[in-house]
Amino acid sequence: MSSAGTVSSLVFDAYIFALACFLGFIVISKVPSILHTPLMSATNAIHGIVYVGAIYLAAGSHGWISDLIAACAVALGAGNVVGGFVVTDRILAMFRRPPGNETAKGGVSHD
Repeated sequence: MSSAGTVSSLVFDAYIFALACFLGFIVISKVPSILHTPLMSATNAIHGIVYVGAIYLAAGSHGWISDLIAACAVALGAGNVVGGFVVTDRILAMFRRPPGNETAKGGVSHD
């Protein structure tokens, strides 16, 4: 592949990346806050697929630019997966009852 083909491929890939970022921001900003927890827990599986794809691309990279981009993709993918689980756990922790408060809502405590 010629140098011009590599540059045009890189520009095309950068365009697709920018378009995906913009579209993702628009879609996520339209989700009501009540749906963020179920959406986060459901998309953690998708983040895992993205991470596996980043590892696959890193295995086939050629040249130092490809290696650098692939390493960034793997690092960001791992951070995305871990961050998704951390945020989901923190959100679900807000709905847990405090220890020692085991009575049902409206129930009578037998202390």
